[in-house]
Amino acid sequence: MLDPVTLDQLRTFIAAADEGSFSAAGRKLKRAQSVVSQTLANLETQLGVQLFDRSSRRPRLTEQGRALLLEAREVAGIVDTFKARARGLAEGLEPEVSVVVDVMFPIDILTEAVTAFRAEFRDTPLRLYVEVLGAVLNPVLQGRCAFGIAGTVSSIPPGVATQKLHDVHMQMVASPKHPLASYKGTIPQNVLEQHTQLVLTDRTVLTEGQEFGVLSPRTWRLADLGAKHAFLRAGLGWGSMPTHAIISDLRDGALVPLNIDDQAHQGPNMRMSIIYMAASPPGLAGQWLIERLMRASAQASPT
Repeated sequence: MLDPVTLDQLRTFIAAADEGSFSAAGRKLKRAQSVVSQTLANLETQLGVQLFDRSSRRPRLTEQGRALLLEAREVAGIVDTFKARARGLAEGLEPEVSVVVDVMFPIDILTEAVTAFRAEFRDTPLRLYVEVLGAVLNPVLQGRCAFGIAGTVSSIPPGVATQKLHDVHMQMVASPKHPLASYKGTIPQNVLEQHTQLVLTDRTVLTEGQEFGVLSPRTWRLADLGAKHAFLRAGLGWGSMPTHAIISDLRDGALVPLNIDDQAHQGPNMRMSIIYMAASPPGLAGQWLIERLMRASAQASPT
């Protein structure tokens, strides 16, 4: 059996409560006062509850009416959201946007873009995943993410489209109490090899057998940038970090830069790119987010 209570009745109830009178609600809804009065009377009969006290010149919400007004607003809001999402889907807006981001990507740029996305597409869920190296490619290849923000990967599989973002500046660092921190001049390869290098690695086979900036045979391999950062600060090894993530450490002396020939680790920058499957590019909301990221990236420079 269909519920006899209608959305029209709830909106009339909300309008009467907000406007303070049935006549004012009628003007707002462009209906005669008699229609508003009858609509509310029918609603009260169907609910078995008196919503308004009509004993005075202006109707006043009863205690039950005040309690149910909150529920009426919630129901009306849910319906409005439902209708907005339906309009968006009819116009080609995807039901949700899933994005995977390389852990090295600057969080301030990502935060600005996501904040703007939420304001523009408030009814479109956004799912974010943070991964490392090949683990960024995997969910894009499997179709679980509309697009990804990937760092330097030696080869992009066929069928994956790319759009370049700005480079992320990388810095080789160590704790001030680490032996390499006191080395004078450029640190030669044979000296680096004597100390443990902390290296990020992923959990996929996409980068299996590949090395990115590994200069020492002594390595501790971590899949978490936060753990690597903590280990570096503790003096457990040396390694590279995105400069934007360690600005305060460099300023406060918790980490110090190491003088290593850029050529030895293929330069100080990591290239960032948007990646997605060419055969199934992101929809309207995804494309909007990509354009926002591209604009923010164009304004940024390697830190």
